Amino acid sequence: MSTTERPRILVVGGGYVGLYAARRILKKMRYGEATVTVVDPRSYMTYQPFLPEAAAGSISPRHVVVPLRRVLPKAEVLTGRVTTIDQDRKVATIAPLVGEAYELPFDYLVIAMGAVSRTFPIPGLAEQGIGMKGIEEAIGLRNHVLEQLDKADSTTDEDVRRKALTFVFVGGGFAGAETIGEVEDMARDAAKYYSNVSREDMRFILVDAADKILPEVGPKLGQYGKEHLEGRGVEVYLSTSMDSCVDGHVVLKNGLEVDSSTIVWTAGVKPNPVLSRFGLPLGPRGHVDTGTTLQVRGTDYIWSAGDNAQVPDLVGRKAGNENAWCPPNAQHALRQARVLGDNVISGMRGFPQKEYSHANKGAVAGLGLHKGVAFIVVGKMKIKLKGRLAWYMHRGYHGLAMPTWNRKIRVFADWTLAVFLKREVVSLGAMETPREEFYEAAKPAPAVAAAAVPAKAAKTEEKAKAS
Repeated sequence: MSTTERPRILVVGGGYVGLYAARRILKKMRYGEATVTVVDPRSYMTYQPFLPEAAAGSISPRHVVVPLRRVLPKAEVLTGRVTTIDQDRKVATIAPLVGEAYELPFDYLVIAMGAVSRTFPIPGLAEQGIGMKGIEEAIGLRNHVLEQLDKADSTTDEDVRRKALTFVFVGGGFAGAETIGEVEDMARDAAKYYSNVSREDMRFILVDAADKILPEVGPKLGQYGKEHLEGRGVEVYLSTSMDSCVDGHVVLKNGLEVDSSTIVWTAGVKPNPVLSRFGLPLGPRGHVDTGTTLQVRGTDYIWSAGDNAQVPDLVGRKAGNENAWCPPNAQHALRQARVLGDNVISGMRGFPQKEYSHANKGAVAGLGLHKGVAFIVVGKMKIKLKGRLAWYMHRGYHGLAMPTWNRKIRVFADWTLAVFLKREVVSLGAMETPREEFYEAAKPAPAVAAAAVPAKAAKTEEKAKAS
């Protein structure tokens, strides 16, 4: 921790907004003007739009994350959690990964904690579900799916085989549609290497409570995405939800019941619940309530943006929608972070702050290799693309949006190599319990067996004395 007397700008969260805001502040700040401290439970930022491709093996998982200490060399990076904030004293309580919690004073505060998976009290979900919010989950999903193919190829039990080859995805937004598209692609490729498993043996199910999928790209492209997935053998059930999944027995509200070893939950996100402990003004859904300058309402030293913030959409409000809010996507997060960084510097120096305003530029989604949909706004033109061209747009946009040239180059290198080399279909499931094999080799012998050894040695010694 810094021991200087400089003002401290505390950034809570090292995700997309936290990383970009801290970079912007450091870039605009004069030498020695303030200390920037970033606190996050992880020492890296995850570019979440690439998680489906990481789960399918199209991108190396390490290339989807950005190490905070490398990108923010002039900032303090603390690996831990902010548990409470005392606004009167301007002190945050930090719980590190190890050791006792401690207090950290600050002068300016940036809340950028992002969102967590939005779940419901569905029986069996906590035990059986797999989320898609972090790189660990993407790696785990990939290993898990390939393990199910291994299991199905090796067993003669038809029930076990059927359960292993049934894959249920709940949520038809970007995360759900992209993940099932990528994973189905990977499973189709992997099946070529199994003698007892084919794509026809697998069952992919996509469930959503809404009456359409991919609402972000509009109804026509959403309908195309649905028909495209169905053409690949994916069962799409809309206007329904999952009632339970105890022990992998999935029961849908429409009456369908299946046994599945793979249940992926991508049914939306919600603001980090720890925000309720910070004493900040919150909106009806738990978001931090901010003004148009991204400053938290009722304060002059706290800012917030991204998935955990309720930011007024000035473009939508000028068009007549008085209750328009910025959607939680990477497009807004990147631009909000830049404005937020500038406003923190302005606020620290006593200058006026600028309002955040951004017109939607469209949306892109990948549905597997060479497949996708895209909705692009150019001036007054609205361009709709599908298929291979939309997939190129998807990769181009997110490849360029990936933070740092280091990661951009690595991601594009992965894609280039994939043109010439076949997809890897190896499962590294043992990495989740890497010490298990060593433990089995090194663990103490059972008590009974251990007791027998000295007894046997004593008998041998008695025989020796007798002789």
